[in-house]
Amino acid sequence: MQLESIGLMGMFVSAFISATVAPGGSEAVLAYLMLQHDHAVEYLVGVATVGNTLGAMTTWWLGFCAAKKFPLNEPTEHWKKKSMVLVRRWGCWALLFSWLPVIGDGFCFAAGWLKLPLFLTVASIMVGKALRYIVFVAILLGVFG
Repeated sequence: MQLESIGLMGMFVSAFISATVAPGGSEAVLAYLMLQHDHAVEYLVGVATVGNTLGAMTTWWLGFCAAKKFPLNEPTEHWKKKSMVLVRRWGCWALLFSWLPVIGDGFCFAAGWLKLPLFLTVASIMVGKALRYIVFVAILLGVFG
């Protein structure tokens, strides 16, 4: 396996983990790989976006499963309750902000719990995640040129 492939796998895994409740540092991995100049920036952003979206969909799936097991109960964690209120109010639009620390995970969980439409859920999460990485890259390119 080539070293470049390992870097891309690391980017994907880091982005995936960063989108779950576990902490991760996909931006640091993205910045490092950008500085290596082994891959086009667009390709790195795409890999990070797909990994981060799939990680968020894992959290969506956990919410979906939790709703089946506990259909009448609300989540007990404060951040999940707050997320539930916002997702009920804004629907899939709230998922554009699924990249936000802590509450973004709650948005994905709430979307699963509320059984929001799968296609719109994936599309909203992916757009939000992609925009976050694009802005991050733009800032890095502005700073380091």
